[in-house]
Amino acid sequence: MSNSTTNSASRNLEDGMRLALIGIAINSILAAIKLLAGYFGHSYALIADGIESCLDIGGSFIIWGGLKFASKPPDEEHPYGHGKAEPVAAIIVAFGVIVAAAGLSAQSVREILTPHHAPLPFTLIVLVAVLITKESLYRIVMWHGNRIQSTAVKTDAGHHRSDAITSLAAFIGITIALIGGKGWEPADDWAALFACALIACNGVLLLKPSLYEIMDTAPPKDFENGVRGAAESVAGVIKIQRCRIRKMGVEFYVDLHVWVDGSMTVLDGHNIAHAVKNAVRNSNPAVADVLVHIEPH
Repeated sequence: MSNSTTNSASRNLEDGMRLALIGIAINSILAAIKLLAGYFGHSYALIADGIESCLDIGGSFIIWGGLKFASKPPDEEHPYGHGKAEPVAAIIVAFGVIVAAAGLSAQSVREILTPHHAPLPFTLIVLVAVLITKESLYRIVMWHGNRIQSTAVKTDAGHHRSDAITSLAAFIGITIALIGGKGWEPADDWAALFACALIACNGVLLLKPSLYEIMDTAPPKDFENGVRGAAESVAGVIKIQRCRIRKMGVEFYVDLHVWVDGSMTVLDGHNIAHAVKNAVRNSNPAVADVLVHIEPH
């Protein structure tokens, strides 16, 4: 693995850890605001939103820990590095989202069946501020997650989007309760229940890419085509017989079977293999290593 590739992966992981810490700080502030506003404003939807933010804090800590562990260099027991710690952290967080949605749903049903005061109007102001903050944070973190190809960072971004969805549902429910007046108080709780369903769906969506990565699912076809194109551009390569790619954290490992002229010397075949390896790694900085198997044609 080249120093440039190693440094790039390290920078990407450091960016992901920094984003997780920023998310922890922002969620801590928002959770306190929402819980206090929900308690004093008689809004269970806002309280549920605050609890969801508390879970986001725990999720961001797990993401941060996973990225930190994934940044450890390869050793004798882990020759491919520790990149799998990243999707493992994402899986834990996704399961946490689903479990939290189930727990909040049960409490929402209890609130629906229990008579209570209507929410106070000031809770809407809190929700608007939260919605803007969380949607902005989602877009920023998701942009960085796509840039560094980090499943864990994108899962953390999905957490922020879940929080934004919860806030939007709470805003709608409280607005209906305030406009409807007496008899419409449970609208706030129905909104919380609806938000829980959305959160659970989001948790399932967050879980899928992490499981795919753990199972070494092939990357998108355009990624493979780029690897094949770079390898086939090397002089002496007749054809790429087989191309296998797997993702480890924010890096990719490539296995290639390359057809060359069967009458060439071992040294010539060796040189072509090195040229193929360099061409693929130079074409995409996310490729950490390339294993080239030479086949006579």
